[in-house]
Amino acid sequence: QVQLVESGGGLVQAGGSLRLSCAASGRFFSSYGMGWFRQAPGKQRELVAHITSAGSTNYADSVKGRFTISRDNAKNTVFLQMNGLKPEDTAVYYCAASIYYSPSDYMKTHMYEYWGQGTQVTVSS
Repeated sequence: QVQLVESGGGLVQAGGSLRLSCAASGRFFSSYGMGWFRQAPGKQRELVAHITSAGSTNYADSVKGRFTISRDNAKNTVFLQMNGLKPEDTAVYYCAASIYYSPSDYMKTHMYEYWGQGTQVTVSS
């Protein structure tokens, strides 16, 4: 069993930065692939960034070059550094954990067994 708690969301002006954290409890955190998803009102939940247990990363095209995902296995924490924020980045951001990895399916929500409660990110123009 893994419990995930996100923090670090808030209100920021366009062009600003935020760093989200996701603290995990439970065993074997280092074995899980971790994803950051977001969901804006009226839209589907979408993958923003993913990091495998080995540390390989993938990003949605919309955030490449602006967002960075990282993990600290010693602290059971995954981070999302968000720079150059835009109003269209406004959403609830969720972290999720999956013991499974598929290079063709890692962006799909049903691949993740555990989810956090979400943290709101609002970017004003």
